Amino acid sequence: MTLFITIRALDVVDILLVSILLYQMYRIIKGTVAFSIFIGFFLVYVSWLVIKALNLELLSTLMGQFIGVGVLALIVVFQQEIRRFLLLIGTNYQTKRSFGFDKLFASEKIKPATNIQIKEIVRACDNLARSKTGALIVIPQNSELKDIIRSGEKMNARISSALLETIFFKNTPLHDGAVVIVGTRIAAARCILPLTERQDLDPGLGLRHRAAVGISEVTDALAIVVSEEKGTISLAIQGELLHSISIVQLTTELEKVIVEEA
Repeated sequence: MTLFITIRALDVVDILLVSILLYQMYRIIKGTVAFSIFIGFFLVYVSWLVIKALNLELLSTLMGQFIGVGVLALIVVFQQEIRRFLLLIGTNYQTKRSFGFDKLFASEKIKPATNIQIKEIVRACDNLARSKTGALIVIPQNSELKDIIRSGEKMNARISSALLETIFFKNTPLHDGAVVIVGTRIAAARCILPLTERQDLDPGLGLRHRAAVGISEVTDALAIVVSEEKGTISLAIQGELLHSISIVQLTTELEKVIVEEA
């Protein structure tokens, strides 16, 4: 028996609209912790489909209960992203009264960092360590850390060692918290980072070190910590903390983030 699949014009429109909605959701949650949560939920859903296909009844039933409340869980987890998506629709409607494809598919391009910016960061860390000035600098690789940037004071300033040293000077209002560097710009200062819940870390580590490990656990960012007590430099990568590293080692690790050479 021959099967014929008929595709109507409305089916094409339906697929196009769903694609646009999914792309817009991707743009909104890209660079946030919510994106990792979405990927995790998607993998669980795919695993459930495989388990059902293999007829593993008990495991399928248990995971089915989890999937059953998945919609409500997603609404709770992504409430901020859903709110932003609705605001995006409302804003476009109020400004242009219609959707333009240039708006729907516009995407901000981040200029890649160069060796020049890396040298500025390393020079600042070296000077801060020599003066025993506490500092916390976060440098994402692929993620944009939008949620983290919103928690601080937006700057969008050119990277320079003088500016970084000024930010972390004890008497400035921005010294408390983290500086987030995205591409070639200092995106924000005084940002709030999540603390790690690991119990195997050195009890003598302060909040800066725990915040550095925390952000490196949930994102792909590197976090540089300058100790105020010891004047040492540490680096958090993928949940691991490298203690008392040299300037050469710091430069090597940071150069792995560089996309474009100077």
